[in-house]
Amino acid sequence: MSTQSTAGIDDAGTTDHPSRSDGFVRGASEVIGGPLGDHAVALDRPAGREGRFWTAARIVLALVCLTLALHWVQKSPCQDGAWQNNIQYTRMCYTDVLALYYAEGLNEGKVPYADHPVEYPVLTGYFMGALGLPVHALGADHPGINQGQWFYNLNALVLSALAVATVAVILNLRRRRPWDAAMFALAPALLLTATVNWDLLAVGLSAVGLLAWARARPDLSGALPAALAGVLIGLGGAAKMWPLFILGPILVLAVRAGRVWAALLSVITAAVTVVLVNLPVAIPYRESWGRFFELNTTRPIDWGTLWYIGRYLDGKVSPDQGPFDWLNANIPTLNWVSYLLFGLACLGVAALALLAPRRPRLAQLAFLVVAAFLIFSKVWSQQFVLWLLPLAVLARPRWGAFLVWQFAEVCYFAAFYGELLGTATSRPVFPEGVFVLAASLRLITVAVLCGFVIRDVMRPERDVVRHIYADDPDGGVLDGSPDAPWYVRWRARSSTGSAAAEPAPA
Repeated sequence: MSTQSTAGIDDAGTTDHPSRSDGFVRGASEVIGGPLGDHAVALDRPAGREGRFWTAARIVLALVCLTLALHWVQKSPCQDGAWQNNIQYTRMCYTDVLALYYAEGLNEGKVPYADHPVEYPVLTGYFMGALGLPVHALGADHPGINQGQWFYNLNALVLSALAVATVAVILNLRRRRPWDAAMFALAPALLLTATVNWDLLAVGLSAVGLLAWARARPDLSGALPAALAGVLIGLGGAAKMWPLFILGPILVLAVRAGRVWAALLSVITAAVTVVLVNLPVAIPYRESWGRFFELNTTRPIDWGTLWYIGRYLDGKVSPDQGPFDWLNANIPTLNWVSYLLFGLACLGVAALALLAPRRPRLAQLAFLVVAAFLIFSKVWSQQFVLWLLPLAVLARPRWGAFLVWQFAEVCYFAAFYGELLGTATSRPVFPEGVFVLAASLRLITVAVLCGFVIRDVMRPERDVVRHIYADDPDGGVLDGSPDAPWYVRWRARSSTGSAAAEPAPA
């Protein structure tokens, strides 16, 4: 192994220390005395040696609990539901969880879909009902309690547990790089958006699904983890659609490795799971079930998206109707353009998987696909950053670019609430260009992260995860598998048939 590969690994060759391997952390560590020394008492001793209670994993789990506690404090001004004088915007504590307890009729005991249409996929609706209806029943027996506050706190507790579970999954997937999970645990975006909506439900389910896939092996014993991965990813997709996008990279990588049976098993079980979860609502309450699809089909350009930025620029370039304004007035065309761009991006990711000199890691491709969906979507809500957080940590665990992205998300969060307050009071808090600048900064930093991931794919020697893992710790049946014979023959023909072709790096 090269010197570069071992720069951040301890003397047992098992654990990465960011103060040695990550340039940003190394520089920042100078403030407290510099990188971890060769003779330091490490927090993450190899198994079998005497260790301390505060291991790296336990510290990271404590940190995510602290972040979630601070998030609860940040949301506390809104918890009583008495949102007077636009406190939900001035304190930036608005949460759909509390607002929709009343808007969806849960405070009246209405059963989601049966008694009231719900604007979310069915598993999120089930989740809302499972927590909201008992709170309503308790409130009926104890009129003195604040039902909305109880509902919010119960949701915050469960969603926080899912966030902790996500950190535990990252720690499990990166046993040799435990400090990577601290990127998720300390993410400012997690602190600000954890319970804005129910996105952590899908995040937690998809994270555990990735862990199940990582446990799949090429022999028959791998069938159960592969099927379980499909079930969990399918459940995540039944809560928020984006986890289903992970199945595409699994299938493409499996084709390159010649392990298609495991990928197809996951895809099939995911599809069956989504159908089984939806059927109890789709058949008897078809109109209520279709509310989610209707809203997404008819929704115009939303705040902070690529299309919103384009509309702003339309107004600056020409007083007449520009192309983005036209798309906003022709929503079916906007939908197809958005789908087309996302589809082309997915084809690009598939091509990247086949053309890369070494088979990419699953997390890298999954991050690119989900990021492409957000970039080209006509809706990019503030809490959607949670979708990318675990994938970004697994795909490219480097602190520098990650923190720049998080800074952009914090800027957007503040600008978004300023925009909401200005709309509510009919008095702009700041010029529209400030909000557009914040949205652009978020868009650019996500695109830059995608560029870095693509560079790591095309130049695998730059991938810090491969410095300490032989192949793909998230790959399951793909981890350590050679490329399929058909692929090797195809690359050989492509190399000999093109004078410009370069040999793959060793």
